[in-house]
Amino acid sequence: MRKFIARRMLRAFSKRYGYDPSYLEMMLTESPAAFFKFAPVMKAAAHREVVPPAACFAAKIAGAMAEDCGPCTQLTVDMALEAGVARDQVEAVLRRDLGKMAPETALGFQFAEAVVNRTLDTDTARAAVRNRWGDKGVIDLTMSLQMGRLFPMVKFALGYAKECRRVAVAGHQIDVIKQAA
Repeated sequence: MRKFIARRMLRAFSKRYGYDPSYLEMMLTESPAAFFKFAPVMKAAAHREVVPPAACFAAKIAGAMAEDCGPCTQLTVDMALEAGVARDQVEAVLRRDLGKMAPETALGFQFAEAVVNRTLDTDTARAAVRNRWGDKGVIDLTMSLQMGRLFPMVKFALGYAKECRRVAVAGHQIDVIKQAA
């Protein structure tokens, strides 16, 4: 019964976002025990206590871009828009254009980029987040960033990350900048 319900949920998710969850379906079929241990991570991916959605999604999109070639980034973009993040902020993150990001979006993005790239700025970025939102803010952004990375990594490791595609924001194609210049 649990497998039946899980399959229905995956199909509904696929239909809602136009996303192919084949890697999760394979996991459910081949190792239900692994799938049901992994499933709570989906809830953890939505964790947010004090950081505004724009900052959390900036971190989540940066994480997806670090590990993905399009579909997972697109999914994260669609979820950001659904959560009410302004289109221009999503586009600025995809283009890595700090000048067009609101301060909270830029802070979430800069923290994520510093962590992903393990730069010398990581401590500075973490301190700025802590100064703005406290330790809960650091936790919020860490969860957003790492969950944004986790799903594309699992998809790739299972052999399902075969598609690269352009990312669209509200139907408008965006030139995604994969790495800082």
